[in-house]
Amino acid sequence: MKPETLTVVLGERSYPIVIGEGLLQQAPRLLQEAAISRASQHLIVTDEHVAANYLEPLRAALAEAGYRTTASVIAAGEKSKSLAVYERIMTEAILAGLDRKSAVLALGGGVVGDLAGFVAATYMRGISFVQLPTTLLAHDSSVGGKVAINHPLGKNLIGAFHQPRVVIYDTSALRTLPKREVAAGFAEVIKHGLISDEAFVDWLEEHADRLWELDSEWLAKAIHRGCAVKAAIVSEDETEQGQRALLNLGHTFGHAFEALSSYSVLNHGEAIAIGMCLAARVAERVGLAEKGVYERTERVLRLYRLPTAWPGELTPEAVLEAMKRDKKTVGGKLALVLPRAIGRVEVVKDIDEEIILTVMREEVEAK
Repeated sequence: MKPETLTVVLGERSYPIVIGEGLLQQAPRLLQEAAISRASQHLIVTDEHVAANYLEPLRAALAEAGYRTTASVIAAGEKSKSLAVYERIMTEAILAGLDRKSAVLALGGGVVGDLAGFVAATYMRGISFVQLPTTLLAHDSSVGGKVAINHPLGKNLIGAFHQPRVVIYDTSALRTLPKREVAAGFAEVIKHGLISDEAFVDWLEEHADRLWELDSEWLAKAIHRGCAVKAAIVSEDETEQGQRALLNLGHTFGHAFEALSSYSVLNHGEAIAIGMCLAARVAERVGLAEKGVYERTERVLRLYRLPTAWPGELTPEAVLEAMKRDKKTVGGKLALVLPRAIGRVEVVKDIDEEIILTVMREEVEAK
């Protein structure tokens, strides 16, 4: 099957997203096309699970083409997006002799991409960066240049905008994912439809069975379409001064759930799925959303085995306080992305906090 390609248009910093089977073995050619130098040392950042399957084959392919690499392997999971792990990788990069023509290659899911990208953004004030996503969830995080690490008080509070030179998306890597991680990835795929493409939501509902089984042809189409939504928005608003904020549907709730549970109960996709349902309920409560938005949102998420109900024992009051530490909060005032309809959302500011608390309390009572 021929790879799918699309471009994030950002002038001189534009870059391709290449999606298809077996692309890790084609990485040397794609790095050359992205003008990644073979004269410098490069750093591959990956996690322990991905390393077991893909690190050595990738290094061998790169070495055969004349690329010199060293590897930094981190523990899998959100807790690796920390200052301590960031410092360790920076030290490894220095000791390995990375220079200003070096690149950091992020081989893994969203955690690896965010962390490796932040290393690249800050090493010698910024070096090249390549995304090699191996999870479905990373189809979202690998595009757009948001890179970050977490603080104990909030997710992604320490970060930068640093665009990759190329995104190399080998869909064959997705077959080794646990089903829970597959579901998590579909949360972000669905999100892209919910924010701007009702026809895409229709398509996801119609083909849920084939997509859930990771049919290569249909999966590549879903990833391409999801990436296309994000690429178009990022091209218009790279640093989130306006339209790009719409990509945060469900994230203000979701990030609060993740932070309050120390990133150990819900994975990112699960937290965002619940957050999108809560956003739809708030939108209906304030009279913004047309009838049936919450019901449709919940239905499509359930088709992909995603949770849609209140997580754990978190209190609404604690969640609200965590939401106030979200990056979209200004002057202590919450800004939520809420749906008007399927495929149409907007940023709403100054929502009465009591309405948000009431919706969350109703969720707790319904448990």
